[in-house]
Amino acid sequence: MGLKLHLVRHPRPSVEPGWCYGATDVPVSDDELLATSDALAQAGLPGPLPVFASPLQRCARLAERLQPASLHLDARLAEMHFGRWEMRPWSDVPRAEVDAWAADLLCYRPGGGECVLDVARRVAQFVADLRQQGLPEALVVCHAGTIRLLMAMRNGLSLERAALAAASEPHHVGFNQVMVLTL
Repeated sequence: MGLKLHLVRHPRPSVEPGWCYGATDVPVSDDELLATSDALAQAGLPGPLPVFASPLQRCARLAERLQPASLHLDARLAEMHFGRWEMRPWSDVPRAEVDAWAADLLCYRPGGGECVLDVARRVAQFVADLRQQGLPEALVVCHAGTIRLLMAMRNGLSLERAALAAASEPHHVGFNQVMVLTL
């Protein structure tokens, strides 16, 4: 039997639209956090389940509100680190660097940070550890990039192909969105 994951993307952070914030620990307003946790509670998330979350406050604070007794913060769930692109408007990132990333989605290190394959490796190790624990089901509060990787990994693709699929296929994961995935 597969591992069932309830994936929740964090609430909208307190950062201007159009800014690259990746692994930066940007806050979420208290009002946004309360509205999100109330909406998710009404949506009927299953519980109690073990809860795993990125340690970045936009995820950790929501996970703590949802099911604090079973919360495990795991850095492998953090969003991709964009190096010197972090906390810059996307419009300020040199076009040549964006083009270089587009030419090598798998191994290029945007802003000197992580490449998609690095992120995929840590997310895959997280999943392997969950499987080793024998958990049938868990709640995971994380980021759009992490969710895209988990979704791409579900079909048994090689790590490289899953990472490339997650990076290249258009897929919008909205703030507060819940997706159920069986691996």
